[in-house]
Formats: sequence, C-alpha cells, structure tokens
Amino acid sequence: MHTMVLRLNPGDDLRTALDLALKQSGSKAAFVVSGIGSLAGASIRFAEAEAPTRIEGALEILTLAGSLSPDGSHLHISVSDAEGHVFGGHAAPGCVVRTTAEILIAQLPDWQFSRETDAATGYAELVPRHQP
Repeated sequence: MHTMVLRLNPGDDLRTALDLALKQSGSKAAFVVSGIGSLAGASIRFAEAEAPTRIEGALEILTLAGSLSPDGSHLHISVSDAEGHVFGGHAAPGCVVRTTAEILIAQLPDWQFSRETDAATGYAELVPRHQP
C-alpha cells in the first residue's frame, strides 16, 4: 500500500479533484481513508434518493471516505452547517472547497478496481481484482 496526501484549494470540486489525483497517480485502485476541511456548499445524495440535495453555505467536512477507481469514485461524506446540523450521504459533484480539504488516500498497487452494473442492485458496483 502507498499513501497520497492531498490538500485541495478554494474552488476545487472534491470529486473532480479526487478522480484527477487517481488518474495522475496512475493507480488503478485506491481508498479515501480520511478527509477533513470546509465546503462552500455541497451536493449530497441521501439514502434511496433519486437525485442529490443541494446544501448551501459554509460547511465543515466531518468525515470523508470511499473508493476510487478509473471508472469513477464512490464517496460518502458527512458535513455540518453553522448551526451544527449534520448531513450525510453520497458526495455528488458540486462539493466545492471553501478554505481547504485535507485528504489521505491509500493506493493499492496490486489491485484494479472497476465499476460494473450489478443485476441484483441495478447500480454500478465495485469489482475488485487482485493483480499481483
């Protein structure tokens, strides 16, 4: 396992930046181990929702975790607003960094991740393949 530490800047889209970091690293499989920071707004898809919900305003990233593959990322996030209300779910495009985001990624050099439609769930699910 190799690690990569990212510091994202104001205006960066969280998902876009993570997908780009994976591509630039040449890795075919990685996990987001931890992420903290702030957002200027977020798009989060709640459980069983068809579309993301937009949350405006200053938000603190409480947790960020997920898997990264060349076929796309699967990220879960929890954030809090200025009143301390917490929201969590799938991080969708539109989670824009406000001041910073500090992210620890674990790259798995002996693995390749892909996302393939699963007949049982109907979603593009993770397919891990060991590549020694």
